[in-house]
Amino acid sequence: MRIYLAGEVQIEAGDRLLRESHLPSRQGRLAFAHLVISREHPLPHDQLAESIWPETLPAAWATALSAIISKLRVVMAGAGLDRDKSLVSAFGCYQLRLPPDVWVDLEVARSSLHDAEAKVAAGHPGEAYGQALVAVMVLRRPFLPGNDGPWVEERRVALRAELIRALEVMVVCLEYNGELQLAVRNAEELVALEPFRESGYRHLMRLHAARGDRAEALRIFETCRERLADELGVSPSPETEALQVTLLKQR
Repeated sequence: MRIYLAGEVQIEAGDRLLRESHLPSRQGRLAFAHLVISREHPLPHDQLAESIWPETLPAAWATALSAIISKLRVVMAGAGLDRDKSLVSAFGCYQLRLPPDVWVDLEVARSSLHDAEAKVAAGHPGEAYGQALVAVMVLRRPFLPGNDGPWVEERRVALRAELIRALEVMVVCLEYNGELQLAVRNAEELVALEPFRESGYRHLMRLHAARGDRAEALRIFETCRERLADELGVSPSPETEALQVTLLKQR
């Protein structure tokens, strides 16, 4: 079984494909995602309800939540699982029970990112490319668009942080592979996501210098310096300034 939570929510089970439209409304999509992510432990009814209705709980929220869970059990049955055993309720909690070998895209992205970072740290960026690519491709997709609330926003913040780390690794891998133009694009995405993260600017400075465009590399430094000064009132780190000095000495 494969479950996709980034982008369109989908369930693949053998030759069955259950798309987002099979889930019971926007609330059902959010409830399913929350249950998948939290499946290692029981999820209290009220906690799940508060993620579905973050502003104000309906007067009969318990009944409304029970109706959503009932529809999700039908979805689970459509995926080939036991309707009642796959989504259980006990002691005021719900818990989703999936096959032990289930594949969940966000979990695979996190695992791939961890392995890719470890390989880069060990000095083997060439071996990290495939896993970095998996992480970037999954984490670039939006998480539950159309849903809001504290739980969704908390997850988005965490996924954004993972995407930033994945882009860092991807840039290193692409530079190692000599794919400088693609590395520049990923580094630019990194800077756009995290404009005060100096490592993104350093990546761009090194990449433009490697492409023979020292002037652009120095322009990137000035952009970094001005942004930090204007927005944060600080100067670039010694590491970034040292890279600028090195570029200035190049002929």
